[in-house]
Amino acid sequence: MFLCYSMVDAGVMEWQTCSTQNAVGASPCGFKSHLQHMLNLTDKTLVAYVIGIALGDGNLSNPNGRAVRLRITCDSKYPFLISKIEQSLKKLAPKNKVSRINRGDNAIDVSCYSNQWEQLLGWKAYGGSKIRQSVRIPSWIFRNKKLCQACLCGLWETDGSVYKDRKYITANFVTQIPSLAQGVAKMILKTRYKASIQKLVLSDNREKFTFRIHRNASQFIKEMSIEKR
Repeated sequence: MFLCYSMVDAGVMEWQTCSTQNAVGASPCGFKSHLQHMLNLTDKTLVAYVIGIALGDGNLSNPNGRAVRLRITCDSKYPFLISKIEQSLKKLAPKNKVSRINRGDNAIDVSCYSNQWEQLLGWKAYGGSKIRQSVRIPSWIFRNKKLCQACLCGLWETDGSVYKDRKYITANFVTQIPSLAQGVAKMILKTRYKASIQKLVLSDNREKFTFRIHRNASQFIKEMSIEKR
């Protein structure tokens, strides 16, 4: 059994259980035999986490003109996180091949093919950068605190940082995408934490948003299950 979904509104996901037979009939890759490209969406917390890592350090492409590839770029100094991302993609796409490629520049790509990525994530392989496409958090995630926690975990583990500021732990997240910044602020509020938000206008007129959590940062890191190591 798989959990299928349809977009009933912009960013609004409607979930329903469907049989393997129906999943095949959906022809996600244009070929009825390609069931392996279907994603197993039954674990919404896992889906929210993967959306977080994709929004953080993810990229969509379609190199073979058939199936869309999600590629998550990781710093090689975080072996635990690389394995965590790899295992998360394997759980979400249990019949798909998840590849790990050493790029040789202290970066490792973890990638997986599926023609459901664009609909799930809300942006296109050929639509330009995530900034240009104004990527955002799917609205169904805001409905549940646990889903917000999972998505924030994915964002922080890929595009965030944890460090000491004057001997105090600080959780930091930076983005140049206004629509994503709006969603991050909403999720932090949903989890009942407070962040200081700095907005800076860059030389090219783009905006840079910096979220810093000082108070209860250690508790925030623990509650979001952030493990960047």
